[in-house]
Amino acid sequence: MPTLLVCSATDNLQVLADGMADEARQCMPDLKVILWPEPFDPVDVLAVAAWHPPVGLLGGLPNLRLVASIGAGVEHILRCPDLSAEVPVTRIVDDEQASGMAQYMLWAALHYHRGFDQMAAHQRQGLWRMPPQAPACEFTVGIMGLGRMGLQVATCLHEAGFSVSGWSRRTHTVAGITTYSGDAALPDFLGQLDLVICLLPLTPQTRGLCNADFFVRMKPGAAFVNAGRGEHVVMADLLAALDSGQLRGALLDVFDTEPLSATDPLWTHPGLIITPHMASSASDRTIIRQVVGNTRKVCLNHMPEHVMDRDAGY
Repeated sequence: MPTLLVCSATDNLQVLADGMADEARQCMPDLKVILWPEPFDPVDVLAVAAWHPPVGLLGGLPNLRLVASIGAGVEHILRCPDLSAEVPVTRIVDDEQASGMAQYMLWAALHYHRGFDQMAAHQRQGLWRMPPQAPACEFTVGIMGLGRMGLQVATCLHEAGFSVSGWSRRTHTVAGITTYSGDAALPDFLGQLDLVICLLPLTPQTRGLCNADFFVRMKPGAAFVNAGRGEHVVMADLLAALDSGQLRGALLDVFDTEPLSATDPLWTHPGLIITPHMASSASDRTIIRQVVGNTRKVCLNHMPEHVMDRDAGY
């Protein structure tokens, strides 16, 4: 019987597996959905739905025809050394996830624009001190990454009155947004921003991009937000920029290793705000429908939707 194997070495995917089994009963009754590490026949596995697949799993599935990430990111799958180059890898695309990211970044922009970071520090000191006020148009926010999420974030912040710029590898034209592209334009982009938001995909070119040279090019006293991937940031360089005062503060939603250890000193750094990789996520219903739908497509020898470009890395 064709099998969809739901697996993760880091997270409990029971709810998603149950939902995929229910969906399969409606549209693909002959599909068996199994949650790893329950017993399964490797020969029967047609598709894998995964978040951080267990090491060595993919190479032992001789009839594998699809690996579906249950999130927008795919790098956790691409780093599997046993992943065949012939197997398509898909990601989840959810318009509501982009809306959720825009809401998170609107909160981040307001936090630094309105001085809530300063007020939190004043509260700890028992100080009644009003931060200076300025219109949003005088606070410039830069979005790194102008894909589906980046464009929605840029549009949301522009509509809220902020001055918005965007940077990406490829050239984009967006109404109301000043855009930059390519490595040569990055210094000019960074130098005039009050807040830098990183929403880039993780590729060999973006890994470690936010390093000492990057932070020194930022406007002194600017803030930094990362909701892309933890590997974008050289953490020692970010902490040095915070400690020197080059950066006013940073909001981090993603990390090299997740979950962040309870004893990690990042939790208590005064310049950091930490959220647990929750800036935005696709709904379970969208994940279930897209994964089971794509499994049905490959079973019928059709091309699945939302296949990532391995050369581009996303």
